[in-house]
Amino acid sequence: MRLRSLFFGTLLSVLAILALSFLVFQAIANRLQRMTIDPTFDRFDELQLDSLRTAYESGGTKGLKDYEDRLNHIFKGSHYLLDANGNDLLTGENRSHLLPPPPVTKSRSRMHGYWIIAHRSQDGKYWFTAAGLLGQPHIWTFLPYYFLVIGATAALVWLAAVGVVIPIRRIANSIAAFGQGNLSVRVKTDRPDEIGQLGRSFNQMAERLERLIVSERRLLGDISHELRSPLARLKFAVKLARSSQDSKTAIDRIEKDIDRIASLVSDIVEITFVEGDPALRGAETLPVTEIVDEVVRDCAMEAEARGCRIQFMGSVDGQVMGSRELLRRAIENVLRNAVRYSPVGTTILVYLSEKEQSAVIVVRDHGPGVPEQMLARIFDPFFRVEEARNTNGGGSGLGLSIAKRAVHAHHGSITAENASPGLCVSLAIPLINVPALK
Repeated sequence: MRLRSLFFGTLLSVLAILALSFLVFQAIANRLQRMTIDPTFDRFDELQLDSLRTAYESGGTKGLKDYEDRLNHIFKGSHYLLDANGNDLLTGENRSHLLPPPPVTKSRSRMHGYWIIAHRSQDGKYWFTAAGLLGQPHIWTFLPYYFLVIGATAALVWLAAVGVVIPIRRIANSIAAFGQGNLSVRVKTDRPDEIGQLGRSFNQMAERLERLIVSERRLLGDISHELRSPLARLKFAVKLARSSQDSKTAIDRIEKDIDRIASLVSDIVEITFVEGDPALRGAETLPVTEIVDEVVRDCAMEAEARGCRIQFMGSVDGQVMGSRELLRRAIENVLRNAVRYSPVGTTILVYLSEKEQSAVIVVRDHGPGVPEQMLARIFDPFFRVEEARNTNGGGSGLGLSIAKRAVHAHHGSITAENASPGLCVSLAIPLINVPALK
């Protein structure tokens, strides 16, 4: 049977535990009865038998009657001394029905509402027997214990409901609400146990999914906006090429817009790659100094073509864990952005140092910088300080956004600040401790 409610499953589990506990306690009680209590009573019965025998052999039937009366008065019930055949030595009545079947020599039993005790002497000449009505306990004798068990069960079920079932239902409701489109829903919990860990894991997942979904929605909107202008120009250029005698100018315009769309698509593929591999599958240990030096040498030719140069200083002995290609793209995008906006004759400075267990890469240009109110937005997709750069080779506006996502994928951080003049962008990537080779 498949239970549909954890509450009833918990209730059944508690009841099953109580039932099992009752059976175990009953088994313990029976064993205690056999191992300790019954032997004690057997010795007590043997003592009574010896006392009755002594009273009979020394005082005759009168002595026997006096002793039996004392036992009847003290212990209630009826006490007898029988011969080997079960005949009452005081009255002569046959009471063999009180004796156990041979070869049993002692017994304690309940029969037809009576308790019956029988114990034979070691020489087999006498039997001590006793019989009496079983007392029926009043219902109020055990009723408090019944209430105690019911109350304990109710308390356990309530604790299970409050501590387990209700929090799990709350998490399930949050997951259902999130699945229905409420991306802001979160589980409020400060529990240190597994349920609290489940809630925090859901919150982390929801946070990332919300960020990804919102980012993708914004990215799709930005892409549609970015593609609208070159597509419109392409359509106009096609018409112009068909109707104008100077088709070369129209074809050049078409080729330029096609190159721009191709560059945009390439950047979109790159940013999708960064988002699609947040765990850095296939990560390896990387020498930071070597990667930065390689990127600087690759960008040096572009800098010279624009009339500026790149100067690289510093080094780091440690290594980082991550994707070599992804880390290259992050550093290269920041450096190419600095080259793109650096005035002719200026120097772009690249510093590499270690700070607080992180490799810090600082790229500083001497360009126009960024207005303070826009510094926080330069890492957003398609953001440009001047929209006019859209048509002047300013790029797609995804370079710094790709760098930010790549750095975050390496559990690092990226910041920007004005250097007056110019812009200073800092990338911090956590270092790993690599044991020295012997």
